[in-house]
Amino acid sequence: MYIVGISIYVKEEFREAFIKETLENAKNTRQEPLNLRFDVLQSRDDPNKFFLYEVYKNESGMAAHKETAHYKKWRENVAPMMAKPREGIKYTNLFPETEEAFEAK
Repeated sequence: MYIVGISIYVKEEFREAFIKETLENAKNTRQEPLNLRFDVLQSRDDPNKFFLYEVYKNESGMAAHKETAHYKKWRENVAPMMAKPREGIKYTNLFPETEEAFEAK
């Protein structure tokens, strides 16, 4: 699996617009065949801080995601909303141990 966590700080005046754009991107991403998970989290301590947690079946899934129209639209639309550049960190999965477990309830 290929996992990335992205920290994003948004300018306060763009917070609601950012949420709208990001939720649209997340919902479309969940329809991609190689995406297993896409969580959008907002900090309780700082409502302008967000964390995106994305899981793909493999690195090709993430690469394919970056070529979709919805991702390109999101990237372009939210860039001026950010208080600083987003930071993405790649992770190795320890649990759940299988991709099927991401899909199970």
